[in-house]
Amino acid sequence: MDRSDKKTFRFELMFETIVHIDKPFRRYNMVRITKVHTGGGDGGETSLVDGSRVGKEHPRVAIYGTIDEANSAIGIVRSEMKRCESSGMLHTRLEEADRMLGIIQQELFDVGAECACPPGGVPEQMAIIGADAGKRLVDEMDYMLEDLEPLSSFILPTGSPVVAHLHMARTIVRRAEREACALREEVRNEVISYLNRLSDHCFVLSRWLTGEEGETLWTPLGKR
Repeated sequence: MDRSDKKTFRFELMFETIVHIDKPFRRYNMVRITKVHTGGGDGGETSLVDGSRVGKEHPRVAIYGTIDEANSAIGIVRSEMKRCESSGMLHTRLEEADRMLGIIQQELFDVGAECACPPGGVPEQMAIIGADAGKRLVDEMDYMLEDLEPLSSFILPTGSPVVAHLHMARTIVRRAEREACALREEVRNEVISYLNRLSDHCFVLSRWLTGEEGETLWTPLGKR
């Protein structure tokens, strides 16, 4: 059957998985994975959403690849949170953090899908994040900052597994932001803003989830 009649797009999205879309794009239930190992990327190329082929070193591939990496790092954070033995206030905060990160993981797939489209090639049926997503991150940060003391120095990226992995996620998101900025003429400002705020969000969340072990501050060389 003619490809346009079926409205089927074939592309590699995130971790080089071939998917087929047999119906118009929807925010949920938008893909059907039929086969992972196709060999289509063996020559060092991959497909964007519209089916066009680009080298895997392409800046656009770097963006959505790093977004996928950040999403995986956040997944580790959520896994570590489930392993924590906590009670009281920290337990409540962990539950709230898991809710926030669950939404963020969904949004990172939205952002990654958009970045896997060529310039001007986002399908009309594909839902894309708006400024409201970035505003929500700011509101959540303001909520958490009410419980935190101002910093007197930089924090060393260490702590419990949850906190340490949040620092790792923060730096990966920041790298995704830099890569998006390198294509600022092709990437929506809402995407760049979202990534900027998400990195900050991971930092504030790491502080909010720091337990009795406390924070380790950086001591400048002249004072050590």
